[in-house]
Amino acid sequence: MISICSSLQSPFSFLHVYKSCLKFIAILLEVHPWLRAKKCWLIMCLSVMLPLGIISTDNVLLDKEGLKQQLLKLKTAGIDGVMSDVWWGIVESKGPKQYDWSAYRSLVELIKECGLKMQAIMSFHQCGGNVGDEVTIPIPQWVLDIGEANPDIFYTDREGDRNKEYLTLGVDHLPLFHGRTAVQVYGDYMKSFKETMADLIGEVIIDIEVGLGAAGELRYPSYPQSLGWVFPGIGEFQCYDKYLKAAFKEAATKAGHPEWELPDNAGTYNDTPDSTEFFGSNGTYLTDKGKFFLTWYSNKLITHGDDILDEANKAFLGCKLKLAAKISGMHWWYNSPSHAAELTAGYYNLYDRDGYRPIARMLSRHDTAILNFTCLEMRDSKQDAAAKSAPQELVQQVFSGAWREHIEVAGENALSRYDSYAYNQILLNARPNGITNKGVPKMHGFTYLRSSDDLFEDTNFELFKIFVKKMHADQEYCSDPAKYGKELKPLKRSKPKIPIEDLLDATTPMKPFPWDEETDMKVDG
Repeated sequence: MISICSSLQSPFSFLHVYKSCLKFIAILLEVHPWLRAKKCWLIMCLSVMLPLGIISTDNVLLDKEGLKQQLLKLKTAGIDGVMSDVWWGIVESKGPKQYDWSAYRSLVELIKECGLKMQAIMSFHQCGGNVGDEVTIPIPQWVLDIGEANPDIFYTDREGDRNKEYLTLGVDHLPLFHGRTAVQVYGDYMKSFKETMADLIGEVIIDIEVGLGAAGELRYPSYPQSLGWVFPGIGEFQCYDKYLKAAFKEAATKAGHPEWELPDNAGTYNDTPDSTEFFGSNGTYLTDKGKFFLTWYSNKLITHGDDILDEANKAFLGCKLKLAAKISGMHWWYNSPSHAAELTAGYYNLYDRDGYRPIARMLSRHDTAILNFTCLEMRDSKQDAAAKSAPQELVQQVFSGAWREHIEVAGENALSRYDSYAYNQILLNARPNGITNKGVPKMHGFTYLRSSDDLFEDTNFELFKIFVKKMHADQEYCSDPAKYGKELKPLKRSKPKIPIEDLLDATTPMKPFPWDEETDMKVDG
């Protein structure tokens, strides 16, 4: 310091020192790319999921002032926006095409007033009966009334138990709903949302996550708590309604095996794989009959998602937003040979068959579609060894497959966490090779589950703010996504449907991209 100060006596010396400092800074920036100015590959969009019951079943925005205070406090943490379910069972509750968006319109305007963005979930499922469901919001009563006369519109297990969380994909293209098919019902709902919120789309609403099954996820409702499932049960296949039974019989007959029936040896919800004939050692899943069924079962799910996303694309065509689909993080039994929990949910994933990349390839035809995945906070070492869970390997497989199909990925935590251990794992999954423009791609964004009194507890919230700053790569908050490579463009029409044979080409397993052992931006130093 003395030598520098003394050198300021001479203009020449001052210029020399100034140039030396610039050279030193240039070297520093080259060595430490994390010190550079904002770069799109550094920063994640970060949202917080709002509470499930902010809008009542009779369509009223509850405690508006209290919610405003929540939003303003979240904004102090530097988040980009919030995510909220837009419940079908509330908006279209009075009858077919009788939409009431008033409460949701108030919600979006409040989010705008607080200077935040919104990700809207088109929630065509029931709230209640799954992990974390704190309120009950059924699907529309007029749909339930149809189900009273025709219970086969609901997913059904082998024992005949009906699941009223979501309509079976077997009715996707059957005009059973006052002359409309299920897919048309979903499409009309999204079109009405677009028309009502047109002036807020792009400015406030920047993302539409399309509900595709139970809990809004593209999966069969294979592990419902309402029917007695507890972790780590393998779940049950959900294809025993009359429509899917007929579809399978038709497919088996066409394949030259009219004698093949749906599985009757796959156990019950809380079984382990080895206790069943289907999933056990040398089980049915390895036979030609088992492989045919699992291919049919998973293909039906992919087609279901593809058809509804196509409706979403048509509904929001030209809007400045992105579409997203959520995939469930079925991490238990991942390290068992049969991957039983994944198979019953519709993900035909084995050590020699990738069950997720075909979904990513399907998504790739829908302009800007994002694959949203869960369980990003989990580590293998913290799981019950008896459940043979492997959340870390699962996340790596799903993300790697999506990136190989050239689509963006986003993520969520599966369970509420407020600790540095969970935050650091999320940061690792967000940037698997750290703060660098090299290595594997980075996540598009992350949604934290969820806003609550526990989150706002002083110690928890202070750590959450550090987590947000690390997700933003220690950069200052920026309200304009375009400034860090997230500019929204008008949604283009989906590309032509990808033949199922081409989708199945993506089942060939590939080695996941490499992940670092730890994140280079820990919230605890």
